[in-house]
Amino acid sequence: MSKNEATKMMESTKSEFKQEIGVFGGVSIIGGIMIGSGIFYLGSYVLMRTGMSMGLAILCWIVGGIVSLLGGLCFAELGASRPVAGGMVVYLNEAYHPIVGFLFGFVSWLISGAGSIAAIAVALPTALRSFFDLSDMTIKLIAVALIAALTVYNYMGVKKASILQNVSMVAKLIPIAIIMFGALIFGKQTPDLSMVPADGSAVSFTSILGMIAFATVATLWAYEGWTNLNTVAEEMKNPKKNLPLSLIIAIGGILVLYTLFNYSIYKVLPHDEIVAMINADNYYLGTEVAKRIFGNVGGTIVLVGMIISMFGSLNGMILTFPRTYYAMAKEGHFFKSFGNLHPEYKVPSTAIIAQCIISVILVLSRNLDQLTSMVVFTGMLFNVLVVGAVLVYRKKYPDLERPYKIWGYPVTVFITILIFAGLMINTFIEDPVTALIGFIVPAIGCVVYYYFDRKLKKESI
Repeated sequence: MSKNEATKMMESTKSEFKQEIGVFGGVSIIGGIMIGSGIFYLGSYVLMRTGMSMGLAILCWIVGGIVSLLGGLCFAELGASRPVAGGMVVYLNEAYHPIVGFLFGFVSWLISGAGSIAAIAVALPTALRSFFDLSDMTIKLIAVALIAALTVYNYMGVKKASILQNVSMVAKLIPIAIIMFGALIFGKQTPDLSMVPADGSAVSFTSILGMIAFATVATLWAYEGWTNLNTVAEEMKNPKKNLPLSLIIAIGGILVLYTLFNYSIYKVLPHDEIVAMINADNYYLGTEVAKRIFGNVGGTIVLVGMIISMFGSLNGMILTFPRTYYAMAKEGHFFKSFGNLHPEYKVPSTAIIAQCIISVILVLSRNLDQLTSMVVFTGMLFNVLVVGAVLVYRKKYPDLERPYKIWGYPVTVFITILIFAGLMINTFIEDPVTALIGFIVPAIGCVVYYYFDRKLKKESI
């Protein structure tokens, strides 16, 4: 097949989905997934990894946001050119080989996607422990109920799911804004933003770069989620325009929000007290800030903010992830039933139900301790490949319509690839066990892929 024929086939794809997500809906999906509980506690991990330096910590939040924005711009070009369900699976299939897209989907289905849902579902009722006496089993039962209820709700159509996402997005920003602006206005501290470790750590340029890289990986868990809008591109209104706009607004806005929120914490809490809290394993700095500004009411504000944030994040993931498994089935190397749409609601019904079952199993299995680090590492692995797909698409499909083109091509693409690759290498050095697990799961996926591949070839004979 010639390049022109391949391009025409790609552009002539007809959608069976309902297009009901606008720009605000797109921003809400990304923001709803990205802004979870991490904004309240990840600042402590970033500080620890930068030798308790406020200046380096703020820099890492900015770097993490810029890395995410650069990746988002690459996704914007791909999504505007190929607004299809499945997002990354489709790009990886068409740029490299079907096994690459399958491996991304397989890791998401088995670990990162379902694992993220399970982790957030457990974290939400855990936040209530400061008010209610909840046993571990009660927390797990609440988590299972949340997953089941939101699965049923998302089963009833993308329009309903998008409305809930819009409402939760606005609702979660209110308590966060109250805490942040209250701290910026009433905080009396003058933060030391010098770019050197405050704990007496080695200060060579190389060691500082390593600290920045390792701490930036921690911020990327808070930024995690911006890749998911492309998954529902086929359900967006005018995706060629609205998808890039939604990505830029959401990631850029959250970069500013995270940076200001962490700076506002430093405006209220003295450095010595922050160090003492972290050393005492009290990582929720935002909660302490709220209590100091608003008294006991502050703790309630934080709790409400955390619950709404996690609820919106949970709904966003349950909404978007099944579209990946739908794309895998349509490509032919996954269960055929996952490629079926509900006749009335036009959602991948089987994929949604299967995701619910796996997430519930993970909730009950207690094997969630290192999921966050593994999700970030495997995410970076496939993000590098998708960013590289921009280069491949430009060469492989030169005539493909590109309503949006990444700024500064190809320099920005190469820079983004180098940054993600560097962060992966640094993670492998700092946390080799998690990194190895991140490679083992895709290796298992290769075996599964070739099973379906052989089955597909037999059926075609």
